[in-house]
Amino acid sequence: RRQKQTASHAVTELENTKDCSQAGKPLLCPSHPTEELQLFCEQCDQPVCRDCVLGRHRQHPCDFAGNVIHRHGDALRELLKSSQQHMDTLEDVLSQVDEMGSAVRSRAEAVATEICLFARGYVKAIEEHRDRLLKQLEDLKVQKENLLHLQKAQLQQLLLDMRTGVEFTEHLLTSGSDVEILVTKGVVSSRLRELNSVAYSTHPSVDDRIQFSPHERAGQCCGYEVFGAILNKVVDPARCTLHGEGLHSARQNQLSGFTLLCKDTTGERMGRGGEAVQVTITHKDKRDCAVKPTVCDNGDGTYCISYSPEEPGLYTVFVCVKGQHVQGSPFTLVVKHKLREHQGVFHCCTFCSSGGQKAARCACGGTMPGGYQGCGHGHKGHPGCHHWSCCGQVKESSECLCGPPSNTSQRSLLRTVAL
Repeated sequence: RRQKQTASHAVTELENTKDCSQAGKPLLCPSHPTEELQLFCEQCDQPVCRDCVLGRHRQHPCDFAGNVIHRHGDALRELLKSSQQHMDTLEDVLSQVDEMGSAVRSRAEAVATEICLFARGYVKAIEEHRDRLLKQLEDLKVQKENLLHLQKAQLQQLLLDMRTGVEFTEHLLTSGSDVEILVTKGVVSSRLRELNSVAYSTHPSVDDRIQFSPHERAGQCCGYEVFGAILNKVVDPARCTLHGEGLHSARQNQLSGFTLLCKDTTGERMGRGGEAVQVTITHKDKRDCAVKPTVCDNGDGTYCISYSPEEPGLYTVFVCVKGQHVQGSPFTLVVKHKLREHQGVFHCCTFCSSGGQKAARCACGGTMPGGYQGCGHGHKGHPGCHHWSCCGQVKESSECLCGPPSNTSQRSLLRTVAL
């Protein structure tokens, strides 16, 4: 009560206010403590007393609280209704959030289980792939060692045979009599020539190129795609094969060829190139006549061999990989004479091909009535199909069976060809 701002306020002990209610008591104006708030200023949107209306709210639209309560109360009710709707929505959202949290936790646990299963399967696949690679490496090492042991045994046997032959020959020449030398000369010479003609490689049959490529695709293992492969394979000349049209026949002065397919010791195709391929083509009757082939490495285990023979006849073809003959080598190549081209026209009727000329002839021997010396559609002595006018061949891509046309029929044939 000693303070000016609260001197006119009603003061009550806190002990006495526990069970007391302020409902029904008039509200006093904070600016005029003795006046009751009975009016409402629309402009300021606040309750006022009579002194406030006469003072700073003089020009403001004011009305009694009982007259405006219904309007402002309805607005509050609308806001209350909207807020209650938002509360319901928020409660639903909170419920959904809780449910989604439970679903996320359940889904995370399920995905964690899937990840563990995937990881275990992947680890198992990698371990199996590792074991498979190690087995391939061991097999490759054994194959290389076996080939080296075989080559070593062959070379040792050849060396032993040569040493025996040389020692025997030296002993014969130094200790044998003239008659003994002459008697055994044929056998010794034949044996030495046989030993000297034995072909052998001057290099090891295999190399030490064993590489591992971790980024190479290795296919599927236990349903998982794995990487890492051993690139090196040991080529086996005995399993390499030859293919192509120019393998056993060719034409003079025409480019021809065949393909070499390299395979490893298991019969699988080599997936890379780089092998030492030697090809030799020599004439059987003419020693000084040889064909220089071209070997093209395709980089995928295949090699294209092309050649163009200048002389007809029989040739012997040698194809070797790392100094050893491939499957089917050596083989015989037949080179035929240059293909004789047709001098006539490929037709079915001289009347059509010559433009109706009576003097036009055909090598098939057919004639037409009415003085026409050439063949017609379906004439006797010929099936009526297309054929060459120079030799009567019925295949368009064929060799001409006759030589240059004679002087008597050259004019009519040339006329037919031109037309």
